[in-house]
Amino acid sequence: DFVPGEMFDWLTENGFFTAPASTKYHGNREGGLFDHSVEVTSKLVSMTEEMNLQWSRQESPIIVGMFHDLCKIDEYRFTEFGIDHSDRSLLKGHGDKSVMLLSQFMTLTEEEMLCIRFHMGAYKTDDWDAYGRAIEKYQNVLWTHAADMFAARVRGT
Repeated sequence: DFVPGEMFDWLTENGFFTAPASTKYHGNREGGLFDHSVEVTSKLVSMTEEMNLQWSRQESPIIVGMFHDLCKIDEYRFTEFGIDHSDRSLLKGHGDKSVMLLSQFMTLTEEEMLCIRFHMGAYKTDDWDAYGRAIEKYQNVLWTHAADMFAARVRGT
């Protein structure tokens, strides 16, 4: 029971399995968010095995990979013209919002929080010092970004 029933119901009701991952980039189709999340998870798991990455807990690559973009769950909607970006969410931020949403359902390790918070790397940070310190403390912050970029830019999911 990796995902508690209450969380699974919430994910389903809020469109995690059907939402797009973006309006015009990777995963810009129905189910794109879920597909992208699975691809990032797969890459993090394979990197963990191939590079002998050490995590705070065994489940971390799955938690981080599957839920790093949870913030997108309410950001996009399908319209007659395609996919529209909505700014109706009460919670803001990208990685920060994902951490906040996920924290409703599970207690995250500091490493998981930082991997999710900084998974966009240089694309979404205005605090380079904190980003650098996060990588120094937990190298998996860097590898999470690499897995996300691999899924989005190489695999196109």
